[in-house]
Amino acid sequence: MTPLEEIGTLTDVRVDVSVELDRRLMSIRQILAMRIGSVIEMPRSAGENIDVYVSDTLIGFGEIVIIENSLGFRITDFRTEE
Repeated sequence: MTPLEEIGTLTDVRVDVSVELDRRLMSIRQILAMRIGSVIEMPRSAGENIDVYVSDTLIGFGEIVIIENSLGFRITDFRTEE
């Protein structure tokens, strides 16, 4: 039996997947000054590495991609336990 067959009953379970593009430390003053349309600049751009999490556990890495007018990510590697 393959590993996928062993967990076959779990394959439809939904999990929270999140991709962390960046973090920024801001003061309360900066947050209160934000309005609709405000932009928070981040130093990342297309092609840079990002972390991929499933249920708050780092599972892999990817890169930022731009497809037409949309921002996305491409998985480039999975984290292996050491």
